Amino acid sequence: MTPELAAKLQQITEQNIMDIEAHKQQGKSVVGFYCLYGPTELAVAADAIPLPLCGTRQDPIEAAEQTLPRNLCPLIKSSYGFAATGTCPFFKFSDMIVADTTCDGKKKMFEIMGKMKHVHVLQLPQQQNTDLFLDPWITELEQLRQVIGDQAGIPITDERLRSSISLMNRERQAKKALMDVAAVKPSPISGTQMLEILFKTGFFADKEKGIDLIHEITEACLQKAAKQESPFTADTPRILLTGVPVGLGSDKVVKILENSGANVVAFENCSGYKQTFQVDEDQEPIKALAEQYLAIPCSVMSPNPGREELLTRMVDTFKVDGIVDLTWQACHTYNVEAFQIRELAEQTFNLPYLHLETDYSESDTEQLRVRIEAFLEMI
Repeated sequence: MTPELAAKLQQITEQNIMDIEAHKQQGKSVVGFYCLYGPTELAVAADAIPLPLCGTRQDPIEAAEQTLPRNLCPLIKSSYGFAATGTCPFFKFSDMIVADTTCDGKKKMFEIMGKMKHVHVLQLPQQQNTDLFLDPWITELEQLRQVIGDQAGIPITDERLRSSISLMNRERQAKKALMDVAAVKPSPISGTQMLEILFKTGFFADKEKGIDLIHEITEACLQKAAKQESPFTADTPRILLTGVPVGLGSDKVVKILENSGANVVAFENCSGYKQTFQVDEDQEPIKALAEQYLAIPCSVMSPNPGREELLTRMVDTFKVDGIVDLTWQACHTYNVEAFQIRELAEQTFNLPYLHLETDYSESDTEQLRVRIEAFLEMI
C-alpha cells in the first residue's frame, strides 16, 4: 500500500463511527450480526447499517468469565464481554442483534445477551440437504425480514431486496479481488495487512465508499505486483490458514507465521474466502439468499464437503506450500473436523499440515512459535 492508503486505512475506524452516528441521528437503524450465516442484505434493504460484531480481542474475556464458563470458546467470551462491559461502540450502536445457532455455546450465550438488547436468533439447519431444510430456512429468513423491517420502519420489498443483493454481491466481489492479489508469487501484501484491511472495511456505513476503498487498495497492490515489489521472495513459504474466524486482536498465529519467515497468502475461514460467494440475482430474492447462505461450508454442518471443495480450489489458486489449521479452544466442531482436513492436506494435496489449538491470550506464544518454526523447516 502507498503511504496515503495506509493513512486512510488508519482513519477508517474513527470515520466509520462518525458516519454511523450521523446515520442514527437521521432516525435510521443499525443491525449487528455475529455470523456469516446472517444475511446482511436484509438490513441493507431496510436502509439499516449491518455491522459485524464477532469478538476478536482478549481484553473483555475476564469480565465475561464472571458470567460464562472459563472453558468456553474465546470468541464467545470476547463477544459477550464486549457487550457486558459496553466497550464495543458497534454493539452499542446496534438497535438489534442477529444471532445464530452455529454452536451450543453461542446459542446459550445469546439467551443471556438477550437481557441487554433485542437479539433475534436464527435457527440454522445443521445439514445442507436442501430437500429437507431449505423450506424451514426460508421461513427463518422471512421472519428475520419482517423483524428487521419492523425495527427500521421500512418494509423490505422484493425490489429493495434485489437492490441490496446486487450491492452486497459487488462488495463481496471487491473483497475477493483484493484477496486474489495474494495469488501473485511473491505476494505484494502480507497476511497481517490483508486481515487489517478486511476487518476495518467491514464497518463502513456507506457501502459504496467501502467498495471504492477496497478497489483502490487492490489497484495499488496490483501495481506493486507488476513492478515485482514485495516484502517477500519467491522462496518465502506460502501458507493457507484454515479453520476458525480471525481478526484484529486474534491474529497472533498469523503474526508468528510471518515473523518466522512465512507469508499467509490465503484465509479460508469466514473472515476470509468463505465470504466471497455470490447470491443469484435472477431468482426470487429470499430463496436465493436462503440457498446461498445455507451453502456456507462451516464446520457446524455435518457432513461438510463444501469446506474440502473450497480448500481444493484455494490450494491451486494461491499456490500454497503448507496448510495451518487453527482451532480456538473448546471449538469442538473445528477440532474434530481437523482430522479430515489433515487427511486432505497430506494425502490429496501432498502438503505439510499443522493443526494449532489456542485462545486469544499471549500465554502460549513461545510454544506456538516453536511448533510453527519446526513446521516451516519441513517446508
